[in-house]
Parts: sequence; C-alpha cells; structure tokens
Amino acid sequence: MPPLIRDADQDEDAAACAAIYRPYVVDTAITFETEPPTVAEMARRIEAATRSHAWLVAEVDGDIIGYAYAGPFAARPAYRWSCEVSVYLEVGRRRTGAGRALYQTLLPRLVERGYRVAVAKTTVPNEAAMGLHAAFGFRPVGVHRRIGWKNDAWHDVAITQLDLVTGDEPPGTPHQRARLR
Repeated sequence: MPPLIRDADQDEDAAACAAIYRPYVVDTAITFETEPPTVAEMARRIEAATRSHAWLVAEVDGDIIGYAYAGPFAARPAYRWSCEVSVYLEVGRRRTGAGRALYQTLLPRLVERGYRVAVAKTTVPNEAAMGLHAAFGFRPVGVHRRIGWKNDAWHDVAITQLDLVTGDEPPGTPHQRARLR
C-alpha cells in the first residue's frame, strides 16, 4: 500500500519528523547537524518551509514514516527561483517507494509555486539518495570535496540539480503559501 502524502502540520507532525531525523543526526554523516533539533525547532522549520516552499509527510496506517521539504537554495535575491530539497525516511524505510512518493508530490508543488530549479546535496556515499534523485532527473553538477567533518572523518557532498521549468523567459515571483490559499 503506497503511503498517503500530505502537507505537514507544524503542531501535529513536528515530533514525528524530529524522531525520524534524530538517527541521521546522531548516527550518520548524512546530515552535518550535530545536535538533533527539538520538537519546537522542528515545528519552526516546518512552519517556515510551508510558508515559502513546502514540507510534506508520508503516512502509513496513521504513522509518519518520512518527510520531504524544500527551502531556499541561497539568501541572495537572484537565487529566489531556486530551492534546495531534502527527503528523510524512517530507518529501514529506504528503497520502499516512500521517497519517490514524496518527491512525486513535492516537485510539482514547487513548480506551481514558481520555482525553476531544485538542488539536492547528498553526503557520499549514499547510493539510495543518489539513485532517488537520478530517477527524477537530477543531474550531477559538482562535488564539495572534504567539506564536512563529522564522526571523526571528512566527507564529500555531491550536488545534483533538476530543472523544474525549462526555457529562458523571465521568471515570475515565487508564490508563498498565504497567496495560494
């Protein structure tokens, strides 16, 4: 049974998202955060992402098993049509189709909101994440070599990019959630 994909609710879903993210922070170099965010911090992140981009959760039998979100790629104004995307699944849920289901909803939502390019940064090696992004058409555009120190080692980060919209016409203004309702 495929997961239900829905918009995250900062009050209802923050604890589940924080619990899913915690092992990535504590046990891996998949994220370069070193302290797991609190539930309150995760709620703040969900609220910020849903206001400007999107934050989705995957649910199976009423349980949150993963999430995906987008946020700003960089702070300078010329980057405002680009975004960075991430997906996190419960430990043991990789290669189950949940990440694919999340991106199948997230990426079109970003197009609707006026974003033109999605960027994913992946600590390597991470064949599951690289495969997921490749399946959606993300192309390798570079590698930050030895960019992060975590778990007593230097780590590389692969950068992949997907053109959400093609063409050279001038962009419109990305839409924020309040304007879409």
